[in-house]
Amino acid sequence: MPAVLAIAWGGAALFVLSLAFFLYSYAFTFAEIAIGPARPSAITANFTLFTVFALHHSVFARERVRAAVARSVPAPLERSVYVYVASALFIGVCAFWQPVPGVAWQLGGIAAIPLYALQLWGIWLSLRSAAIIDIWELAGVKQASTPNFQRPTSNGESPATWELGVGSWKFKTNGPYGWVRHPIYSGWFLIVFAATPMTMTRLVFAVISGIYVLIAIPFEERSLRRTAGAAYAEYMRQVKWKLVPGVY
Repeated sequence: MPAVLAIAWGGAALFVLSLAFFLYSYAFTFAEIAIGPARPSAITANFTLFTVFALHHSVFARERVRAAVARSVPAPLERSVYVYVASALFIGVCAFWQPVPGVAWQLGGIAAIPLYALQLWGIWLSLRSAAIIDIWELAGVKQASTPNFQRPTSNGESPATWELGVGSWKFKTNGPYGWVRHPIYSGWFLIVFAATPMTMTRLVFAVISGIYVLIAIPFEERSLRRTAGAAYAEYMRQVKWKLVPGVY
């Protein structure tokens, strides 16, 4: 179906654009040191913006919502619908994020090198983890181009594959997925917190997004246990830590 595949590729393009816009915003726009009195309304507006984005992510993970989407569009485009909406909302979050006056910390010269290294490590960790899952799957293209494609969750962030002929889920433990169960989120924490200058605009974004990730993980894992059953329980036994090896 050329039309279905074209729509999926459009979602993938918007997905890439949203990530690029976030990186640009965080590197430049959010790095500008705002001056003036603190405005609680700015933090409230930012919290509301990210909550809308986060709620969309949570709502689309529900089986009933996924089923409703699948009934409304061609089945291979279920993931693409999620990608389109999530990407548009993420661009909106970055575009309308309100500046917050102040600086939490600012390092320069040699002292800043460890932070830059951690950020680069976070980017690599996220990209490497996405590659293991399959970036085309995350973007919704694989679902539109592969007949009878199956996946246990709508967020596409678990390293699961469906073993045709065996009839069960199998979770990969190679690369970062052998270290922690949510390496994309681990990379996210490094990207948003290992920044300098850590303007208050950046810090508010890092804290709000980090809180959302910590809240979302138990719900995502509960969904995976319900869908993949013993396979995910075995994966949890093999990979003990969620975000930081030896810590959490």
